Amino acid sequence: MIQSYTNYTDPMTDLLALDRQVCFALAAASRSVISLYRPVLEPLGLTHPQYLVMLALWETSPLRVHELGERLYLDSATLSPLLKRLEAAGLVVRSRSTDDERAVELTLTDAGTALRSKAEAVPPAIIERLGLPISQLEAVRDHLHALIDASRRD
Repeated sequence: MIQSYTNYTDPMTDLLALDRQVCFALAAASRSVISLYRPVLEPLGLTHPQYLVMLALWETSPLRVHELGERLYLDSATLSPLLKRLEAAGLVVRSRSTDDERAVELTLTDAGTALRSKAEAVPPAIIERLGLPISQLEAVRDHLHALIDASRRD
């Protein structure tokens, strides 16, 4: 008979305690925060991943697909359906690069560029929904960037 032990003496010293796991805290926070974006992005006709693509393109357009993947830490299999939907929505155009036929460039359409002004309401709405001081959110963001950098070291 297999016996299960679930009553460890101190969860703060148990290396396998769920609440001590960075991966759990990140996953739970990610799901919770992204869920706050859904109702804010819906009037823009964007999902959260599409919003991230648009943010990158509002910074730099045209942008090669592989460069976008690097910026967003997404592979082409994940990006391709996102880009197809954004193109079908009339927000971006995909075309072959004139200097490298193997490369595909993304360019914002006029509608994609115009959507930026509506999207400017997204960050303040999310800050309000979170109810945390901007300084605390900026500190969390900076710590997350450090964590991303640390996890990507070879």
